[in-house]
Amino acid sequence: MLKVPDLPPFWLLGALVLTWFLGWLVPIGLFGGVGKILGPLLALAGAGLLAAAVVQMVSRRTTVIPRRTPSVLVTHGVFRFSRNPIYLGDAMILLGAILWWDVPVALLVFAAFILMIQRRFILPEEAVLRRDFAAAFAKWSAQTNRWVGLRKNAPWRRARK
Repeated sequence: MLKVPDLPPFWLLGALVLTWFLGWLVPIGLFGGVGKILGPLLALAGAGLLAAAVVQMVSRRTTVIPRRTPSVLVTHGVFRFSRNPIYLGDAMILLGAILWWDVPVALLVFAAFILMIQRRFILPEEAVLRRDFAAAFAKWSAQTNRWVGLRKNAPWRRARK
């Protein structure tokens, strides 16, 4: 029997297949032309974000593979705006597909995907980062949200005042 690795790209692929299947099974459109425009743009932006995060991690010579121990904490570039830009990119790709394929019922798949990624990958990874890079992780997590956005005390926010 074929064993599928427990890695986020395979979970994303499964969510995409399920979304496509739901679109075929429950063909109730809601997003129309807006989805046909925003969906591909969101998916492409997600792929770009994901690629930028991978490049930044590889350039710092740390792992991009979940459950492996990172050698360095990357907090620059896209990591200034999200502690998890790769997972955010995955989520954007999935949401883009839902809009593009006009499958509103798959928003439940999206919500389940977010919860699963957070519990299965993000929380354990953050525990390792907190253990291995205690002070740096505490500072970064105080300034940058888990999914997206700067917190009020981020230094680059204060500098704009």
